[in-house]
Amino acid sequence: MASEPPSDVERSALAFLLHSFYSGLENIFKRIAIQIDGGLPAGDAWHRQLLDRMAQNTDHRSPVISESLYETLNEYLAFRHVVRQSYSFTLQWERWPPSSSIAK
Repeated sequence: MASEPPSDVERSALAFLLHSFYSGLENIFKRIAIQIDGGLPAGDAWHRQLLDRMAQNTDHRSPVISESLYETLNEYLAFRHVVRQSYSFTLQWERWPPSSSIAK
């Protein structure tokens, strides 16, 4: 375990890794939405709507993710937005991992 917070370069690399992780999950969710649900959500908030939909029952399937996993992925979705919309030096190392861990 590191005794010092990561450098700006390390923090940027870690942010990209977490962003890629969530993007991979979102690609799976997009396939489910297209193949089973009949299409993707539309509009500016489609990322949020897609995650919401994966935690809900539909006429064709049970929820894809549990409520606890939804809560954790909600934090990753928020982090994805921060990574895409700000500079890596503004990332707060102390906030991660999220309070609810995906490994639980």
